[in-house]
Amino acid sequence: MTLHILSDQKKLGIEAGKKAAELIKKAIKGKGNATIILATGSSQFETLKHLTDEQDIEWNKVTMFHLDEYIGLPPSHNASFRKYLTERFLNKIPSLQSVNLINGETDPQIELRRLNDLINRFPVDVALIGIGENGHIAFNDPPADFETPLPYIIANLDQACRQQQVNELWFDSVSEVPMQAISMSVKQIMLSEYIICSVPGARKARAVKDCLEQTVSNMHPASILQNHPNCLLFLDKDSASLLKGGKHA
Repeated sequence: MTLHILSDQKKLGIEAGKKAAELIKKAIKGKGNATIILATGSSQFETLKHLTDEQDIEWNKVTMFHLDEYIGLPPSHNASFRKYLTERFLNKIPSLQSVNLINGETDPQIELRRLNDLINRFPVDVALIGIGENGHIAFNDPPADFETPLPYIIANLDQACRQQQVNELWFDSVSEVPMQAISMSVKQIMLSEYIICSVPGARKARAVKDCLEQTVSNMHPASILQNHPNCLLFLDKDSASLLKGGKHA
C-alpha cells in the first residue's frame, strides 16, 4: 500500500483522479482496452470530477462496472448510485465501450447472476473505492466476508453504515435507508490490478487508523487493502489526523 496525504479534499481528488487517468491510459496502451470499477458517495466527488476533466482518455475503449447499489431504490431517488454515476460521470464523457450498472429494482438473485457472469469476462485494471466510517469497502460491513468467491453479493447494511448515509444527507432518516444492497465482494475488489482508495474527512479518521494500524481483520474490512500490492490510498489531513507519525506504506 502506498499512502498519499494531501492538504484538503479538493487536492486529494485531483491527485487521485490524475493517478486513475494515468493507469487507465496505461492499460489501454498495453492491451488496447481498460476495465474500471467506480464507487460513489461523497468521497468520490473530486476524484470523479478530475477524471471526467481529463482530455486524452480513449473512453470508447473503457468498460465500466459499478461497485454497489441499494436493493429496492429507484434511480430517481437522490441516494441512487445509478443516478449519482449518471450525473457525475456518464453524462460528462463520450460513450464508453460498455457500461454495467447494478439494477437494484429487479430480482436480486437474477441480477447477481447477470453481474457475476459479466465481470468474470473482464479482468479489472483500476478500481476506484472509498472507506466507510465503519471501515467497510463497498458495502462489506464488519464482519466482512473475506472468503466468498462470488464477485457480487447481497450485503446486509449495519446501523453504522446506514447512519452514515443520513449523515451525508442522502436520506432524511435511518428508517429510509434500505437494509440491503448488491455489493462487489472483498475478493473481487482485491482482484483489481490497481486500487485507488480516496478517503477524505475527519469522520473517516478512526476507520483509517484502524484499517492501517490494526492487523488485517474482517472487523476492519478495509484493513485487507494492506495486502494489495498496488493499492494507492489518498487521504486529506483530516482523515489522516489520527495516524501515528503520518507515514505509512
